[in-house]
Amino acid sequence: MKRHLPNAITCANLFSGCIGIVFAFKGNLETAAYFVISSGIFDFFDGMVARLLNVKSAIGKDLDSLADMVSFGLLPGVIMFQLLKLSDYPSAFLPYLGFLITIFSALRLAKFNNDARQTEDFIGLNTPMNTLFICSLPYIAVDYPQVVYSGILLIGITAISCFLLVSEIRIFSLKFSNLNWVKNRIKFIFLILSAILIAFLKFAAIPFVLVLYIALSFLHFKGAAPNNKI
Repeated sequence: MKRHLPNAITCANLFSGCIGIVFAFKGNLETAAYFVISSGIFDFFDGMVARLLNVKSAIGKDLDSLADMVSFGLLPGVIMFQLLKLSDYPSAFLPYLGFLITIFSALRLAKFNNDARQTEDFIGLNTPMNTLFICSLPYIAVDYPQVVYSGILLIGITAISCFLLVSEIRIFSLKFSNLNWVKNRIKFIFLILSAILIAFLKFAAIPFVLVLYIALSFLHFKGAAPNNKI
């Protein structure tokens, strides 16, 4: 029974992502964002449970990537598609550029699965963080619609998102092998500052959290010992 538990949690991630896509296609982007969060929680715990139970498998790894492709690949593409439909740049073809995020998310996941350098940390922005960023845009649009629904801005965000997904930027993972402050100082600082930002700004904090994540990753790996380089 225990060997199936991580895969069951991964399937919950997939199921949540499917529901989020339904809401996104209906134009209910705010509700879709909550299913992204739900998928992210399941995605975090499936790996943790697999490690705790020592039941890792090739099928589990493939299933995890397939689930992530739906929840953190197709879903953000649909959300960007809908945002571009609402943008101030009327075009029948422009919204389809949103699915570039889906394509580059697929490239990101394929790269991760076949890159031996990414066993502990990431090279390129991970798909869950990228999806959280995209999902924050509809919430920010409530207060700043003229900014978020700018066609030029949305195209720029799409381009930056695609670049970060397949870039060679080193990003630390939020997986903890222990709770030692010295070894995990940057991770703890990130989580504390992110919690403060989210407490005050809610979903509007996510773009700042993303910038913080990349900046702290730069500091983290800049101070890493040469023999720890990926």
